Amino acid sequence: MRHVISLLIENEAGALSRVTGLFSARAYNIESLTVAPTEDISMSRITIVSVGSDDIIEQITKQLNKLIEVIKVVDISEAAHIERELMLVKVRATGKDREEMKRMSEIFRGRIIDVTETTYVIELTGNTAKLDSFIEALDRSLILETVRTGVCGIGRGDRILKV
Repeated sequence: MRHVISLLIENEAGALSRVTGLFSARAYNIESLTVAPTEDISMSRITIVSVGSDDIIEQITKQLNKLIEVIKVVDISEAAHIERELMLVKVRATGKDREEMKRMSEIFRGRIIDVTETTYVIELTGNTAKLDSFIEALDRSLILETVRTGVCGIGRGDRILKV
């Protein structure tokens, strides 16, 4: 089962390394990882997407809580939450493909953020399934480069991750 784990961690050198080291030492796979400072610059928020049984995720959570720099750990996928990911796709856009790329971008509510004589860079945000669907809908031979940020997630309503 897929889990989205959010952590508040002290914003200091080596803290991220210790979190990822915990995963690699126990052979747990990280599918997605995003990190950035919070509104309080002394803390960072890490969002990790991992796949495993509930028992494995519980084990990961317990191990994360033992790390000195970790302030709080929550599996936000246990309740209602919102996930978003950003993707930039550079596509070949010449001749008839130019109009097709514009149309596909509009269908998926993407934005063309860079235009050259032969390429477009399209920006899309949404859940992972939406971004995967966009890639599948394109002619693979037109995709020149793809960059994805990884999942950012937040609990809905009154659920917050704060100290």
